[in-house]
Amino acid sequence: MSIYKEKGGNGSIEYASSIVHHDGEYDYGTDFKDVDRSKGASSTYAYYNVVCVIAGTGTLGLPHALAQGGWIGIFILVLALLMSTYTAIILVRCLYAKGDRRLSCYKDVATASFGAIGGWITFFFNAWLLLGVPVLYMVLSGANLQELCKNTPGAIGPLPWTIVSCAIIAIPLVLLKNMKETALMSAFGSLSTAVTVIIVLVVACIDQKDVGPVHHDPVIWNQFPIALSTIAFSYGGNVIYSHVEASMRRPQDWPKVAAAGLGTCACLYFLTAIPGYYVYGVNVASPVYDSIPDGVPKTIAIVLMTAHVLTASPLLCTSFALDLEDMLGITVEKLGRVKEFILRAILRIIVIVIVGVVACFVPHFDLLMGLIGSFANCGLIFIFPVVFYLKLTGVRNKPIYELAWCALIAVLGIVGLIFGTKDSIEGLIKAYE
Repeated sequence: MSIYKEKGGNGSIEYASSIVHHDGEYDYGTDFKDVDRSKGASSTYAYYNVVCVIAGTGTLGLPHALAQGGWIGIFILVLALLMSTYTAIILVRCLYAKGDRRLSCYKDVATASFGAIGGWITFFFNAWLLLGVPVLYMVLSGANLQELCKNTPGAIGPLPWTIVSCAIIAIPLVLLKNMKETALMSAFGSLSTAVTVIIVLVVACIDQKDVGPVHHDPVIWNQFPIALSTIAFSYGGNVIYSHVEASMRRPQDWPKVAAAGLGTCACLYFLTAIPGYYVYGVNVASPVYDSIPDGVPKTIAIVLMTAHVLTASPLLCTSFALDLEDMLGITVEKLGRVKEFILRAILRIIVIVIVGVVACFVPHFDLLMGLIGSFANCGLIFIFPVVFYLKLTGVRNKPIYELAWCALIAVLGIVGLIFGTKDSIEGLIKAYE
């Protein structure tokens, strides 16, 4: 049953309900306070935001994940798709479970479920991903730009190019206020990823005759949990879903948007993971375009993926900034347009400065990101949505098959958390030795 109630013919939503009674029935009240959707974006724009954030560099890293775990990774890709689509839907449903108003973010859902401590723990994990992923993207962008400028006066070094990358993403971060306004940029990022996938697919197929016989495994049991973690994390967009849905004119379309966005990412994953592993076998590189021969196609792939990370990073930073602005009360209603813009700009500049400083000066941040990211990703993508959903909407009113499905999702998250953490700790120990 839908949790949204339309008002008028323009698709705007004023009242919604998901007031869950003890018997599991939904009561549609008329005093529910939703966000202002009068100038909301279309569902297509929301779809672009989802694809741009999720597809990311995971598109080019999954062939290596198959090399780690074997062909069974294809089954895990499908399973993780189904699970992440379900958790994306129930997480947004939790935003409406309070009864009198729409909760604004993931932290609010956690607070409503388990109080202030649960809210701040979730906020920490959420913030770690929303800022940590852009840090890694800035490092990648700096390295890519240095590679593209090799043997030219533009080869100023990865560190200066990382700083330039931060300056580039600071412009849309400051000027574009919410997820609706970032949608066109997301569309460009999504297109860049799709073209990169096509390039890698075509070149890998052409290169097959020169590569020769390669080794494949049905399953590598000792590496399977790590591969499972990598594959599962590739669908992690829960950190931005509350803000994407808030930007939609028709929030009742969210289940379709989530399914379409995640399904598109899955198609991109299959188009790189299967041929990449099939052609290059256990020696496939991450990102996979490092396995294809040097030349114009590889250069174009690097350019497009650099464009992607430069468009995806502002989306993640914007989502984090929106959380902070909501907590600090930085709104036009309270401050007026001029003061609100000034404070918002200052806050977002501080955010990008933090991202830039960490990207440039924190050693082994990728390994540290992997360590905390194991907790954050598994919790935010799989474990937390299920726990919060059952806490806020009840357990006894759910059919047994849904409870079994929720339990399986939680188990997958726990397995990924344990083995992802173990792998990250081992990597950190080796790095510091």
